[in-house]
Amino acid sequence: MRILEERIRRYELMRWSQEPDRRVLPFSWGIEHIGGSASEAGPRSFLEHFADETVARGDEWFASTPAPDYALDGDDVLTFTSQVESRWPANNRVHAQLFRAARRGPAVVVLAQWNAKWHEQQASCRWLNRLGITAIKMSLPYHDRRAIPGHPRADFLVAPDIGQTLEANRQAILDVRRTVRWLEHEGYTRIGILGTSVGSCIGFIAMVHDPAVVASAHLHVSTHFGDVVATGLTTKNVWESLRAHVTQEELRRYWLPISPAPYFSKLHGSGKRVLAIAGKYDPTFWPEYTDRFMSAMRSDGVRFESLSLPCGHYSLGAAPFKYAVGYRFGTFLRRALA
Repeated sequence: MRILEERIRRYELMRWSQEPDRRVLPFSWGIEHIGGSASEAGPRSFLEHFADETVARGDEWFASTPAPDYALDGDDVLTFTSQVESRWPANNRVHAQLFRAARRGPAVVVLAQWNAKWHEQQASCRWLNRLGITAIKMSLPYHDRRAIPGHPRADFLVAPDIGQTLEANRQAILDVRRTVRWLEHEGYTRIGILGTSVGSCIGFIAMVHDPAVVASAHLHVSTHFGDVVATGLTTKNVWESLRAHVTQEELRRYWLPISPAPYFSKLHGSGKRVLAIAGKYDPTFWPEYTDRFMSAMRSDGVRFESLSLPCGHYSLGAAPFKYAVGYRFGTFLRRALA
C-alpha cells in the first residue's frame, strides 16, 4: 500500500503541474459583492457578522425562484438567466447540457469539478442514461460558456477575493435550484444531484435547501470550504494570495455560508439519501477533512452511505478507480430515486 500511495501522489502532482493558465490573482476583501462597501473600515468584523447572519438565515439567502426565460435548443442545451447578477453578462447566462434517458423517469443535476471544460462529465451523464436516469449537466459560474474575457480558468468561483467567492458560490447554488425548477416543470418528480469536488460542495448545499432534491452523490467531501482552499494542492495559487492577509481559521469562518458543515442538521427527518465518495490519498480534499465530514454527519444523526478508495483527487476519475466510482454512484442514484 505504501508503494501505491507513492504512485498516486506522483500522479496527482503530475496532473496538477500540467494544468495551464494557473495564475496568482491579487487579494481582496470583496465586501462590495455581499452588500457592503469596498471602503469598509473593518472587513474582518463585517465578514464575521455576515457569516453568522447568513448561516442563520440560510433558507432566505439560498431562496430561489424559477427563471423567467428557460430555453431548450435543438442540441438539448438549456439556457436561462441566473438569479444572481454578477458584473459580467456572459457569466449570468446559465448553460446546461441535457442527456435524456430512453424513458421518462428520475433526473439528476450533474455538477463538475472546478475548471471543468464543456465536454467533461459527459460520460457520467451517459452512464446515468443507461441506468434509466435523465441527466442535466449544468455549467458552474465562470466555466466554459460562462467564462469571462481574459480568464479561461474559472478564477472567480474560487478566488483570493473573499466576497467574490461568496457571491459566486451562492450564484452556483441558486443556478442549481433554478435547474431543478425546470426539471419539475418538465414533469420530473424524483430528482437528485451528482457533484464532484467544488460541485460536490455546491450540490450538497443545494440539496439541503431544496425539498425537491431527494438524493445526492458527492465525489470528494469536506466540512469547510476554507480548509480545502488553504491546504489543497489544486488551490495553492489561491491560498498564495490569501495567506498574507488571513489565517486558515479566519478563512474557514468567513466562508462558512458556502460550506456543508453548518447545514448538516437540516437533513434531520428529511428522508434525503446521501452518498459520499473519497480518496484516501487526496492532496486537495485531505482525508482529515473528509473524516471530519463523515464524523460530523454521524454525530448529527444523519444517515449516509460512503466509499473510500486508495486514490487521490485527479485519480478518482482515472482507471481503475473511475469504474468503481461510476458503479457506486450509479447504483446508489438508481436505487435512491426509484
